[in-house]
Amino acid sequence: MKILLAGYNLDYDLISELKEKSGLHADLTPETISAAYARISRSARPVNELRGIARTEVEKARQSNRNIVFEMGHSSIAEHAVFNIDVLGISRLLVEEIEKFRLCAFTEKSQRYVLFDKDFVLPDEIGETGLTRLFAEMVAAQNDYYHHLYEQLRPYVFEQNKTMAKDPANKSTLEGWAKEDARYVISLATQTQLGMTINARNLELMLRRLAALPLAEAQEYSQKLYAATKDIAPSLIRYTQATDYDKFTRKNLVQKTNNIFLKYGQKAARLKPAAVNLSHVTDNADTRVAAALLFSSSQKDYTRCLNQAKSLSPKDKKSLFKIAFEHMKPHDAALRELENIDLQFELIISSSCFAQLKRHRMATIIAQEYDPSLGVTIPPSVRKIGQQKNFLKIMRQTEKSYEEIKKRAPVAAAYVLTNAHRKRALMKLNARELYHLARLRADTHAQWDIKKLTIEMLRQARKKMPMTLSLACGKDSFAAFYRKTFGR
Repeated sequence: MKILLAGYNLDYDLISELKEKSGLHADLTPETISAAYARISRSARPVNELRGIARTEVEKARQSNRNIVFEMGHSSIAEHAVFNIDVLGISRLLVEEIEKFRLCAFTEKSQRYVLFDKDFVLPDEIGETGLTRLFAEMVAAQNDYYHHLYEQLRPYVFEQNKTMAKDPANKSTLEGWAKEDARYVISLATQTQLGMTINARNLELMLRRLAALPLAEAQEYSQKLYAATKDIAPSLIRYTQATDYDKFTRKNLVQKTNNIFLKYGQKAARLKPAAVNLSHVTDNADTRVAAALLFSSSQKDYTRCLNQAKSLSPKDKKSLFKIAFEHMKPHDAALRELENIDLQFELIISSSCFAQLKRHRMATIIAQEYDPSLGVTIPPSVRKIGQQKNFLKIMRQTEKSYEEIKKRAPVAAAYVLTNAHRKRALMKLNARELYHLARLRADTHAQWDIKKLTIEMLRQARKKMPMTLSLACGKDSFAAFYRKTFGR
């Protein structure tokens, strides 16, 4: 056995400096890695030799990539070329579109830890319709109140956590708690930045998808991302223009849906919708997980395993689950057998909560547009310090501005809404992913909004699969759940 390091990511400024000092004229590109790996299946040479050949024949490597990726359709070859991208000066609204891409890594400037200033994106759509003053004044008012609210919340947080406050090392943590609640009043136009790691296959997809969005900011992002990467790996990034499928499918579905509701529309329910609603779950979930455990631990076909699971006594079924979980620790992932169980939740969540939830990209998350009629989420601390009235005043002013902008620039109206405003989301995930969500978001270190959401999701899900989710909890409560399950 040999394990050889084929390469790793370097800072681009360092790459440029090394290239300049060495006088190297050949292109330094990750395309040679893709080309070498593509040849593995058809060459008897060791892969390290293939890499050496590709480095000396960059143009041949590029032609090979074009043939294999675009002519033969083996797109996974492009996944071997990876980019690290700095993204600066984009809006929080655009981040929601960027972070829809599953197979990428993102680290964003956090509104939980950083006190934001008055930097915001002015959408072209708003400037072109003469609404700049209205928009800018509203965002300025939100930001002024944001800083005022932070100054009010900071002493409250320190007072509520006197023991922690005694240790200077906790200062930034406590200040962060004040910032994360104050942020509910700032807009989705607020500028942020992020670091993105993406392979060439997903980069090409991102370029197309964002170019197809009606937002001018998204189209500008696509153009600048292409400009920054096109010369590095031209053989792997080819189809970058918006397709008709991406441009028109969603738009046409909206139009057709509106027509359907006009034709067949039902009266709106008078009851206030629940913030968390478990709308679907795999039938007989515990039994099906038991069947999957029997299947993976035997040589029997699944039908026999399912029938056997159905016939298990409660004692034997419980014993089977105990064996599956007995050696689990808080950092362990649940067994893959749990992926056979699906849950679907309909959620009504704040923008602040959605910003965290969307990072669970292995789940299927489908979100509607922001809807002011769903109300706003007010942090409990804002109520405690008597700022609820002022908070809601800013929200009413925001929604008035939103309605004015929507009349003339409907595509850009959401920019003026805040982190407190809500949207509906449909989230489908399997039981294994729910364990991951629970560990991270039901933990004591989790932000209160998504923690509350996750705990309610778990509460509803446990009713349907108590054995499967017996250890689904935050890391801090794992020991208690373990004692309850195993009596020790």
